[in-house]
Parts: sequence; structure tokens; C-alpha cells
Amino acid sequence: MAALTDALTTAIDIAREAENGRHAEILVLDGPLRQTVIALTKGVTLAEHNSPPAASIQMIQGKVKITGEESTVIQTGFLEALTHHRHAVEALEDSVFLLTTVTSVPGAESHSGPGALTGELPQIDEEILTESDQADALRETDQQTGGGRLDS
Repeated sequence: MAALTDALTTAIDIAREAENGRHAEILVLDGPLRQTVIALTKGVTLAEHNSPPAASIQMIQGKVKITGEESTVIQTGFLEALTHHRHAVEALEDSVFLLTTVTSVPGAESHSGPGALTGELPQIDEEILTESDQADALRETDQQTGGGRLDS
């Protein structure tokens, strides 16, 4: 079980120290369900990427702008379903959010095929996942990014 408050504090601290100004970590991985803490420093943008079949963002701290077919700003305390279209995310302030995704819905796969980057590709927390879960998650991440990861 993950301590959410610790994960949030750690994520923003790591993002502030990282050259790319971002950090992500999966806290829950249960079949197609993922809950990932993502931290972005002000001005950092996650490039346009495909949306999973179902996703929500809960802003814990800060403010981000989500652009795509429509633009929206999400700030501290808000919980919102995410678009089902390609979109990008820009941190308007140092920000930490909980991204909840369902990565596989029959007939609605967006995490496979050409150009299926998601942008929510995390560093795996070895204490939370079994070795098999870690290997599966890393294989999926590598397939989606051609070997790149969000926090690399």
C-alpha cells in the first residue's frame, strides 16, 4: 500500500531536481487500472499524446493546462475526466496530480499501435509491484515509447 502524501511530496521534490522538471510513479497497478502520481515544474509540457480509454486527473497542488480539441485549466482541488482525444499537458505552476487511467477496454485500445504514446509513463516503485508486475509494466512502457520513459 502506498502512502499518498509521501508519494506527492517525493514526486515534486524529485521533479524540482530533475533536468526535465518532471517525475511520475505508479502507485496502483491492478489489471487495466493505473493510478499514477505525476509532478511537473512550472513551464514543463508533456507533448501531445493519445488518451487512454478512460482517465481522470485530480489536482493535488498547482495548475495545469490541457490542450487538444479543447483547452481547459485544472487547478488545486479539482477532479476532472480527461478528454478521449490527443492532448498535451503544460504546468502553469509547479504541480502534482493523481492520474487515474484504465489502459484497456475491449474495442477501445489507445495504448497500442503506431503513435500510441501516452505521456503518463512512470518510474516503477519496486516496493509496490511484484517482479512480474514490474516486468509487465516496463515492457508496456518500452513498447509505447520505443524505450523512453517519462522520468528519463
